[in-house]
Amino acid sequence: MEKLVIEGGKPLTGAIQIHGAKNAALPILAACILASGTHTLHNVPNLLDIDTMLRILRALGCRAEQQGDTVSITTSTANSSHIPEELMGQMRSSIFLMGPLLARFGSVTVYQPGGCAIGERKIDLHLKGLQALGANIEEFANKIVCTAESLHGSEIVLDFPSVGATENIMMAAVKAEGITTIYNAAREPEIQDLQNFLNAMGADIIGAGTDTITIRGVETLLPCTYRIIPDRIVAGTFMVAAAATKGSITLEKVNPAHLTSVIHVLKRAGVQIISDGDIIHVSCPTRPKAVERIVTSPHPSFPTDLQSQVMVLLSLADGMSVMKETIFEGRFKHVDELSRMGADIRVDMSSAFIRGVPRLYGATVEATDLRAGAALVIAGLAAHGTTIVEQIHHIDRGYDRIEHMLSRLGASVHRQSPVPSEQANN
Repeated sequence: MEKLVIEGGKPLTGAIQIHGAKNAALPILAACILASGTHTLHNVPNLLDIDTMLRILRALGCRAEQQGDTVSITTSTANSSHIPEELMGQMRSSIFLMGPLLARFGSVTVYQPGGCAIGERKIDLHLKGLQALGANIEEFANKIVCTAESLHGSEIVLDFPSVGATENIMMAAVKAEGITTIYNAAREPEIQDLQNFLNAMGADIIGAGTDTITIRGVETLLPCTYRIIPDRIVAGTFMVAAAATKGSITLEKVNPAHLTSVIHVLKRAGVQIISDGDIIHVSCPTRPKAVERIVTSPHPSFPTDLQSQVMVLLSLADGMSVMKETIFEGRFKHVDELSRMGADIRVDMSSAFIRGVPRLYGATVEATDLRAGAALVIAGLAAHGTTIVEQIHHIDRGYDRIEHMLSRLGASVHRQSPVPSEQANN
């Protein structure tokens, strides 16, 4: 398996452009199924998860190609609504195809999705939403078959503002007869991006970004050209990396409005942040300050996807900080790895108590999931000595060659591929 080798202790400096949002691109790629024809998507990141979604679309009969950050998808050749079990097991976001396939073909067969092991993530809200629209659902071991002669509008109240469930219901409802209203809907920027894409195809949706979304069903959707929003989690990761290394960087092609809660937390930690249009300047020349309490919650509150990265910064801060995780119960797996680097962190149930230390030290650590991997990279950048991050395929799911991006900011980091067995034996 490949590794990242990091020589720490160098402040990040310079400017970098932030690539498109994985969590916006994946449901939009799935939504292309809804309109027969050729779609062109720009600002699509080159990631393992994107590659998996394109492979699934090809398995369904679509033609899909990516060149640079542009993806072309021809859906008129789609001839199957059965998602291969092997591909579903590689990525949780494959579940986004349920709504579009059900709306187009009247049936869809899926399996329990895979992805990061960060805690239990049931799909019951997805299934309940589709049932409310008229789908019949049968479960066989780990296989789920959804069928519907027709879909009809409905009022749906989500028990929790699930991003995936909100998006799946939106995509299923766009061609349903009548009006669908989703209450307690997720409010993330990626929801708004999906609404804008669907409306560009001819859908009639309002309310994304609020807790109530209204979808008026239409008979026909047409393919379109669309540009994906920038990735707020990647932007937040680099903001934290700059602060942790006492650096000064400029992020380009970002949307500061998507990062309000993150900017607020970082400013409380003493990080200097200036926003100017689609540019954010970040600097932290001195040791960061402890933040008394941070709680992860659905948007617009502090995102769980940046919890582990900010924990690295707090592990270097002056004083005691508390991080409470309310979304995923398995999202503190990075704590043991950070402790091996000298961090002083104690976990009690859903809270982590972080006592800042003057410095971290290089070590060999393992990325247990996507965001934990990003956190360990930040720790390695800030640490004294050499850090080796293993299992970096997790990181490649959400960051487009993170070592290249960091190298442009002056970091000493490179990817180390395994030595072939015949060479190792010589």
